[in-house]
Amino acid sequence: MTLLEVGRIDKAQGLRGEVVVTLTTTETSRLAPGSELVAGDRPVVVAESRPHQHRWVVRFDGVTSREQAEELARAVLRAEAPADTDPDDLWVHELVGTAVVEADGTERGLIEAVQDNPASDLLVLDTGALVPLRFVTGRDAEGRVVVEVPAGLFELLDES
Repeated sequence: MTLLEVGRIDKAQGLRGEVVVTLTTTETSRLAPGSELVAGDRPVVVAESRPHQHRWVVRFDGVTSREQAEELARAVLRAEAPADTDPDDLWVHELVGTAVVEADGTERGLIEAVQDNPASDLLVLDTGALVPLRFVTGRDAEGRVVVEVPAGLFELLDES
């Protein structure tokens, strides 16, 4: 079973066991009542959720006090990968360790992480370069991630 990161629990909210969650997925259905998630290493089931500003307030089954909610604070939320995924979809757990090349074949490094960013998530390369995901065009025949970046993006790193 492959678990994907879908968000994180930021902090406890109130006295009744609710927590504040930041989603790292566009699938808000991950927080629908009855959804099964893993918080850190603990399985949890969403009892109820509601949007709050740019985050969510969530209550999990069996978490009824602030103290229990605080035990979940800062935990990464993971969920099973959907069964009906598109083979062309790019998943973070598959990207880490993958080589990045430009369309002309110029190698640019290996992906170390994917960093959340409001404008566009960023590929963090082992060379120190940050590449916005919107510049990813797909994968090549060798499985490398192909990017088309504006002229000068990689040269900025060389000048520092």
